[in-house]
Formats: sequence, structure tokens, C-alpha cells
Amino acid sequence: MALDGYRVDRIQYNTAKPFIEKYHYSKSVNGIKVSYCFGLFRPSEFLPELVGAAIFGEPAMTNQASSWNPSNPDKVLELRRLACIDDTPKNAESFFISKMLRWLKKNTDAEVILSYADSNYGHEGIIYKASNFELVGQTAEGVVLMVDGKKYHDRTLRNPKPYAKKIKERFAAGDDNIELVKTLPKNIFLYRLRESALLKEYKETFQKLAQ
Repeated sequence: MALDGYRVDRIQYNTAKPFIEKYHYSKSVNGIKVSYCFGLFRPSEFLPELVGAAIFGEPAMTNQASSWNPSNPDKVLELRRLACIDDTPKNAESFFISKMLRWLKKNTDAEVILSYADSNYGHEGIIYKASNFELVGQTAEGVVLMVDGKKYHDRTLRNPKPYAKKIKERFAAGDDNIELVKTLPKNIFLYRLRESALLKEYKETFQKLAQ
């Protein structure tokens, strides 16, 4: 089989970060509140080779956590970044995702996994559909801040941190390498690791009404 010998392990953020910055279309990990990082490894002559990396963290938009898991919004994780090198087998990403979901279900109390397919980069979410995520809607059109070719949240212009202050100063001075860019909606995908208390309550109510 194409994926014989491949494995998925937890990795340190310092290992995931440079990989994501090199291979993910965003080239950035800015603004991510990291909870878990994973690596996809394939066998090689000496040590296993890192060929994929993923970062799970707090949802970028807190209202989404409340929308999709209202009884326990703090038990929502977002798959913030996922990237593999180009010459991995066709089903490597779905293999990677399935192993991570299994680990999260076994080792955390997370109930819901969110992820977004960014149509601005031609991504419709095929890999999430193949991994049994549910397409639950779309985000609104938005705006991102592009700084020297890297994408930042537009909140950067209101952020008091030192790195943001420098960006704000450059933006105010009319730097040609900083601009606000309108974005298309993203497809929102959801995967339930386990039922929330509220969902269980709904199901019990519906069952009683059906009797």
C-alpha cells in the first residue's frame, strides 16, 4: 500500500512552525493560539522523514465555537493549519486527518473540530468531505492585511503588541508592501468527536416527542 510505514505523531510547535511556513499556502502561523501539533512521517533510510504538519488551536472566530457547540464552546478546536509536501500519496491528507482525530478523541475532551476551506486559494474542502467532515455553511466576505506578501488578520492594525505597532506605522506611512485585501467566503466544515451535552438533550427531547 502507498502509505505502508507512514505514521502520525505529536510534534513540538518549533518543528511544525517552519514546515507550515514553507509548505502551507498562507506561509504563516501568525495569530494562532496553539493547542496541539502533529507530524506525518514516512519511512526513510535513516530516520523517519517529516512530510506533513498540522496545528490545532483555539478557533480564530470565537462566535463560531458558540454557534456550533453552544453548550461547551470551550471544547471546540480548530484545525488551523494543515500541509503536506507535494509528493505524498493521494490519500495522505485523509490518512493524516483520521489519525489526528482519533488521537484527539482518545486523549482530549474536545467535542467539535472546525476547519475552513479557503476558496481564495481554490480550496473547496474535498479533503474534509473525504474525512467525513460536514459542510455547515460559509463565512462572510472578509478583509485580510497583507504585509510583505504574508497574510495577517486585519485586527493587527488594532493590536497593541510591538510587531503590530511597527506594521501600523508602516501602513499609516503608506508603505506599498502593506494593503487591506477583500476576501471571498470560506467553506465551514465541522466534525463531531463526541456529542455535546446540549446535543444529547436535543436528541432525548426529540425521542420523547416521537413516542
